[in-house]
Amino acid sequence: MYSEEARAFLERPLIARLATIDDDGYPHNVPLWYLLDGDDILIISDRATRKTKNVLARPQAAIAIGGDPADGTGYMIRGDVTVEEDADKAVTRRMTYRYEPKDEAERLLDLWKNDDIIILRLKPKSVVKVY
Repeated sequence: MYSEEARAFLERPLIARLATIDDDGYPHNVPLWYLLDGDDILIISDRATRKTKNVLARPQAAIAIGGDPADGTGYMIRGDVTVEEDADKAVTRRMTYRYEPKDEAERLLDLWKNDDIIILRLKPKSVVKVY
């Protein structure tokens, strides 16, 4: 699904922006962390968030990654999103250590230990280089 260039870019711990569709038909766009899993994009979220409610009602979404001057390029990935459990918080742990230094990651994981964190899995249908 991805070129070598795109895959190398997506392996970087950049902030992504996920757009879902709200109940009124408008985009709901939020910045977040992500993790590449094969061709899929994984996102962690609390079950009670608007983005989770949106994808449960309408699974179509788009994610934009990159685009800031220091990034050098950017990609928009469109696809369908499914919701999965992260019962042992393995994905949450991997993602937190990907984005935060060890001490801060451990602090956040402790803070989130009782949170109802789920995984949003975006299965790409299209990938477009946008910058």
